[in-house]
Amino acid sequence: MIAFIDDHKATIGIEPICRVLPIAPTTYHEANARRRRPDAAPPRIRRDEALKPEILRVFKENFSVYGAHKVWKQMQREGIDVARCTVERLMKKIGIQGVIRGKPHRTTFSDKATPCPLDHVNRNFKADAPNVLWVSDFTYVSTWSGFVYVAFVIDVFARRIVGWRVSRTAHASFVLDALEQALHSRRPLHGGGLVHHSDRGSQYVSIRYTERLAEAGLEPSVGSVGDSYDNALAETINGLYKAEVIWKSGPWKSFEAVEYATLEWVDWFNHRRLLEPIGNIPPAEAEANYYAAKEELANAA
Repeated sequence: MIAFIDDHKATIGIEPICRVLPIAPTTYHEANARRRRPDAAPPRIRRDEALKPEILRVFKENFSVYGAHKVWKQMQREGIDVARCTVERLMKKIGIQGVIRGKPHRTTFSDKATPCPLDHVNRNFKADAPNVLWVSDFTYVSTWSGFVYVAFVIDVFARRIVGWRVSRTAHASFVLDALEQALHSRRPLHGGGLVHHSDRGSQYVSIRYTERLAEAGLEPSVGSVGDSYDNALAETINGLYKAEVIWKSGPWKSFEAVEYATLEWVDWFNHRRLLEPIGNIPPAEAEANYYAAKEELANAA
């Protein structure tokens, strides 16, 4: 509105424009004075102008997906003293907002003819340590060259993604590749009680997959009811991935573009994304805190 008056005041005049627009001439003159002498602006306005670049920086550094609450939390972590309502107000002024998750889509279909392991989780997606409970699921992405499929393996303790794979097909081999990555990166103790949970999708109850779980000493668990709540935590991670990567940055041209974007997102998710269920800290930090506390207890004993 100020810029419009600047552009047309020479030909029309300030007061005639202000009579049409919802702005008083004094408001325009005050805004002009602040532009000429920023140091003369009221303290709140000077504070707002100093905070805006910081808010925009935090927003852009986090995949441009954070809403006001997460931006505020991250600024607190960085030692920037600001109220949540101020962040919300300034984000509206800047014209930025967090992503909104959509309705989840079903990607796996039960094979009722195939024998399934028992459900050892019963929708209780909690773990008191890393490598106690993993959940697995996959989703799909539409590209110009066809569908691609993305599988994740998540450690429930800190919701860390410990394995992932992007594939052009939804065969059992690609979810097995995600499992192999998880086993390689975490190296769980054979027979140490680690439970691997999934839904009743045919890929996860295939002979190859169940045999690999047995070889690695993992206890298989499969949802007993057959709806999305059977694997709710994995569905949540899929939903975040879709909202924060796929829907925000599409359309997707190729398999390679999706794979690279997924690589970047998984690294950010594990090491920098703030997760409210674990105290608004990143998964890697939550695990580091667990092992530090465990070591401290061992040293004190």
